[in-house]
Amino acid sequence: MQAQELLRRIKANNAPVVVDTRSEMEFRKGHIPGAINAPVRKILLHRAQLPQDKSREMVVTCMHGQRATAAKFLLGLYGYRNTELLEGFLEDWKAAGLPVETS
Repeated sequence: MQAQELLRRIKANNAPVVVDTRSEMEFRKGHIPGAINAPVRKILLHRAQLPQDKSREMVVTCMHGQRATAAKFLLGLYGYRNTELLEGFLEDWKAAGLPVETS
């Protein structure tokens, strides 16, 4: 999904679940508004707080793409079929000056 499309959907309260696969520390420093933190290791160990509904639309991201790509693969193995990667990942999101929130 393209960043501008995701931002439009966030503003319209029609956003998919945004899954940020970075570490907890990285996530706290700044993430897409409303994103959930699900590091790859937690997904692998079935400890991430993911939607119960495996058909729920999800956009997976990290800073550069490696962790998000691995997470998307794992989510597919676990039955999540409606997942896609954020185009350009957080690197491009932040470079474009799009909003981030801290926790």
